[in-house]
Amino acid sequence: MTLLDERPTTSFSAPRSAFAPAPAERRGVARDRVRLLVADGSRGLTHTRFAHLAEHLRAGDVVVVNDSATVAAQLDAQLVTRADRHGPVVVHLAAPLPDPSTGSGQAWVVEVRRAPDADRAVLDAEPDDVLEIAAGVVRLRLVAPYPEPGSSPTGTGNRLWQASADGDLAAAARRYGRPISYGYLADRYPLSDYQTVFGRRPGSAEMPSAGRPFTADLVTRLVAGGVMVAPVTLHTGVSSQEAGEAPQPERFEVPAATAAVVNAARAGGGRVIAVGTTVTRALESAVEPTGDGSRLVAARGWTSRVVTPADPPRIVDGLVTGWHDPEASHLLLVEAVAGPELTQRAYAAAVDARYLWHEFGDSALLLP
Repeated sequence: MTLLDERPTTSFSAPRSAFAPAPAERRGVARDRVRLLVADGSRGLTHTRFAHLAEHLRAGDVVVVNDSATVAAQLDAQLVTRADRHGPVVVHLAAPLPDPSTGSGQAWVVEVRRAPDADRAVLDAEPDDVLEIAAGVVRLRLVAPYPEPGSSPTGTGNRLWQASADGDLAAAARRYGRPISYGYLADRYPLSDYQTVFGRRPGSAEMPSAGRPFTADLVTRLVAGGVMVAPVTLHTGVSSQEAGEAPQPERFEVPAATAAVVNAARAGGGRVIAVGTTVTRALESAVEPTGDGSRLVAARGWTSRVVTPADPPRIVDGLVTGWHDPEASHLLLVEAVAGPELTQRAYAAAVDARYLWHEFGDSALLLP
């Protein structure tokens, strides 16, 4: 895995007690009633609720959302060639890869983590290690570290692997899999809890969580207020990067219709508000330079684009996002969009006000 030369400058300490332990509605809070911190470079900080998002946008702005739906990508497995060392493990399916021999989707990028709650990556797996899933219904052989050997930021082992499946792994995931979750959650929740109102194209290993607080009613109010809403697709990989680790390549698509809407909004003075780091990455992977700036074009494929302050966004003007861990590459993207000073103010305020972190937590709207 590629390591980043840049590190976020935002400094904070999110207490573990501030991690959202469950979906909002299972905590007695409607999806669009989670807290929203608006960090506006001109107006300062505002504490409100997500349902009031429209009050902080203008007619002519365009909100770009991710229409990728979350799939069941976490499976229990046995590392049969190394059972004496690890016993049961958890496998995360990050993405299918075209099999060079068949062109089918039986080659995968996977991550092996400790059972039962996937709290840490297993970093000492080796090529030809075999994992049995669903009592051997599918056997998964680790072929090579992905995308290259010696990639762990810890200096030991490899976190992601290219693996070949003997058996229909996608079918096994649909039948036996569950949404990827980590140890800070209070329980396991159904796949429906990991879907956003925009999700219609299954493929994300982990929920594009910035879109989760949106509801159909909120989208209607945005459109009624003259704010356009346009989709892109980015199928997420696993979000368990270690400090300093770049996000892995991900599949994306920016449709021609969305490119036209975004370009028209920019030409009219509107702002491009990305809902999440996934949308930012997709948009910034489809930028074409022009004589006096840049424009969005239709594009699809795999992106390795990493948005950082050293390689900032060219299209995105604002960001709706959740709260990220210190040192995460996603925090670099936030700083690239909002600027380090505004990002620092927002995170300090969120920590002080005990906003909730992670995929089921509270939100931010950053408008530099």
